[in-house]
Amino acid sequence: MARRKRENIINMHCHIFPDKIEEKAVSAIGAFYDIPMQNKGTSEYLLEDGRPVGVSKYLVCSTATTAHQVESINNFVAREAGLHPEFIGFGSLHPDYEDVAAEIDRMLSLGLRGIKLHPDFQKFNIDDERAFPIYEAAEGRLPILFHTGDDRYDFSSPKRLARVLERFPKLVAIAAHLGGYRDWVDAAVNYGNPRVYIDTSSALMFVPPEQAVNIIRAHGVSRVFFGTDSPMWNHRGEMERFNKLPLTPEERRLILHENAVNFLKL
Repeated sequence: MARRKRENIINMHCHIFPDKIEEKAVSAIGAFYDIPMQNKGTSEYLLEDGRPVGVSKYLVCSTATTAHQVESINNFVAREAGLHPEFIGFGSLHPDYEDVAAEIDRMLSLGLRGIKLHPDFQKFNIDDERAFPIYEAAEGRLPILFHTGDDRYDFSSPKRLARVLERFPKLVAIAAHLGGYRDWVDAAVNYGNPRVYIDTSSALMFVPPEQAVNIIRAHGVSRVFFGTDSPMWNHRGEMERFNKLPLTPEERRLILHENAVNFLKL
């Protein structure tokens, strides 16, 4: 009997934390969303959890909830990406950080491949003018992974992201959680935008498989990534949910691997 070919999955949405604060950070995320966390937040645990389902690469990031955390977080993510060849590091910025252009220069020198912003955690509207220096400095240089959407808050509204993309025509965004965490109606405003990518993280448990596939196809399957939002969800559970989607083999291949390869030029 032929053995099934091993998956070569790229997970485009993971969070990692230094060992000394990992437990506190993961607990805080769980409390914020009122969801039991399924994973630990260390690099080693992420690798152990993803290996059995065939994950070969991980986009790793963390969020600076204050301006003074920016540099230490960027140093940490860059260091972990240097230690683990499986990792693709995205740094963080904050609207109150003084010299975002210089920090983006430094992020590039550290080998970081993008920026993670979480407006709900960082308490700013995506289209707040305080964040404009970030978008201006990132245009044409680094993509931004946005936490997008929440039915409890308006900070990360997909409509706000649409306004930013109109204002900054060279900005490339990953709108996480199928473009709008539990905010699927508003998320449609960005579907089809060639500068917007979406991921499956923290979404497949909230929408029926047929609806998820409709969203994926409405946006364009070539701009959709697989993601788990670890430590919120584990790889095995997310792959089980993904495997229930009525996708074609080609669509599956693109989402699990090829789109990320093309986006990151791996």
